[in-house]
Amino acid sequence: MTMEPGIARSRHRGFTLIELLIALAIVAILVRIAFPSYQAYIVRSSRQAAQSELVALANAQERIFLNSNAYSVASGSMTAAYTGQSGGGLGVTGGKSKDQRYTFSVAGTATTFTLTATPVTGTPQAGDGNLTITETGQRTWGSKTW
Repeated sequence: MTMEPGIARSRHRGFTLIELLIALAIVAILVRIAFPSYQAYIVRSSRQAAQSELVALANAQERIFLNSNAYSVASGSMTAAYTGQSGGGLGVTGGKSKDQRYTFSVAGTATTFTLTATPVTGTPQAGDGNLTITETGQRTWGSKTW
């Protein structure tokens, strides 16, 4: 292969500035689409974890009722150590969910209870709505059932 004088053969090494800008624009568009979906996934995942924890707490309340013929609903019973008796507590350290995105509370009487998980302000859960479960098994999330 012969080359004419004055015409140099160009070698492409790397990317041009235009190619780099196009690649960055594509990545930016993908991130803009994917990030809100990821955030929604995180909120949904934490809500489901809190729902599971509420069910476990409701089961603990039922065990307490079987042992003492009364639920544990006294002030501070959420964080007090679990004893299996109505005078004891439910043993939730700090009164929060494992991921620290919900605060648990309990209200009721010796024969009724309502467990509530309230989203912690300043977390992605804020504004997601309260989760509740009662002794009858009624479960609500805001105005919906779960």
